[in-house]
Amino acid sequence: MKNGREQYKTAIEKELKLVRKQESALQRATQKSGTSKWKEALSKKVPEKVYVNLQKAFSKAFFLIFEKGTGIIEKMYDQESIGQEYLIHEFAFQLKADRASLKKLRKTVKMENLKNMAVSGGEGIGLGLLGIGLPDIVIFTGLLLKGIYETALRYGFDYNSEKERYFILKLMEVSVKKGEDWEEGNREIEEFLSGRMEEKNWAEAGKEQIARTAEAFAMDMLFLKFIQGLAVVGIIGGAGNPVYYNKVMKYVELKYRKRYLIGIYG
Repeated sequence: MKNGREQYKTAIEKELKLVRKQESALQRATQKSGTSKWKEALSKKVPEKVYVNLQKAFSKAFFLIFEKGTGIIEKMYDQESIGQEYLIHEFAFQLKADRASLKKLRKTVKMENLKNMAVSGGEGIGLGLLGIGLPDIVIFTGLLLKGIYETALRYGFDYNSEKERYFILKLMEVSVKKGEDWEEGNREIEEFLSGRMEEKNWAEAGKEQIARTAEAFAMDMLFLKFIQGLAVVGIIGGAGNPVYYNKVMKYVELKYRKRYLIGIYG
């Protein structure tokens, strides 16, 4: 019969095994995913200045939210309540040392992200019907960061440091990458999780990362945000918001969960 410590480690090891399985599936998906021919053909017709403006819009959105908008986002959820839930979860897991406690945490995070995804869909479609494209980016980015902040808190991480902001931006960039670019970015994320990443001036690194993340989002969402700016058909572009929300949060949640499990494995 296993003692408490062995049972504790076994539960974590099983959850880490699930994480690795999900990481492998995500890696295979990024290798297979590609731009459909019709979307690629139409994207080539999008004027260059639209891409430039889109990149600037994402950069501005990230900068404004990180520098001035975090307080506004924090009004959309109860930090104290989430913090208390985390402490209760930790106490339950330490007491029971069972996998059920870890599963419950994972499912709670998933349910909250599903709610946020539904909100992003309603917001995107509503603005798409009106032919509003670029202004939607600030709202969409805000909803994304709300989901990421909540996920960080539910796994016991404070998002307010410069280092954590860099990590969040890097997660966002990698989440929309494909193929070799995804693999390279994912290796950097793994270096961060393992503590092997060299220390940086995190404030400066964060500013540089804003540009890289904005470029990645602009490249990947170019067509959808372009047509969202067209009245009536813009609903198609707006409907892409929950798809991208899910895409980003799937990667973000997986890495925060892995980071949490590595941290408590001891």
